[in-house]
Amino acid sequence: MGAENSKSANGVSQHVFSSDAPVRFSNELVDSLQKNTQTDSTRSRQQELQYQRRLTSELEKLREQEVQNLSKLSETLSDDVDKPSEPSLAEKLSNATSSSAALAEKQKQRDMSRDIVTKEIEALKKKLEGRKKLEELDPQLSKAKAEVVACLRTNDRRPLDCWQEIATFKREVGRLEKDFVEKTIR
Repeated sequence: MGAENSKSANGVSQHVFSSDAPVRFSNELVDSLQKNTQTDSTRSRQQELQYQRRLTSELEKLREQEVQNLSKLSETLSDDVDKPSEPSLAEKLSNATSSSAALAEKQKQRDMSRDIVTKEIEALKKKLEGRKKLEELDPQLSKAKAEVVACLRTNDRRPLDCWQEIATFKREVGRLEKDFVEKTIR
């Protein structure tokens, strides 16, 4: 059963169909079928390329539309920030009856703009980065880590040769975990 190949070795295969009734095709159809050199793989490649081109064009349209939407929104936001809103009658009455500290807080909230908030966030980030870390890494752990990295770089094709360095690193991590648990319990 499996002694013969399922496809012919020469690459060109002919299909012969036999039927009970005579089948007639026009000579033009037979000639066009015989002259067609396209295979399934070339047809599928062409179809895939066509899909990719269409998808790329659709994505470009969506990107352009999103850029336009973003620019419109940013313009409206910047216009809203630039225009001071007129206080309502209720706000005027509450301002007249409230204390100076409350008025100062309301004015501060009104003065907050997107740019000021962004600047404050950047200043806080710089301040946070400037702080020292509370705890430095253990020197033995950093040495074991450096040894693992060096071994893996020298044995990049055979990482299993670094089992001793990895075991040392695991021992150091285990020791630090044990020390942390003991500190937490006491």
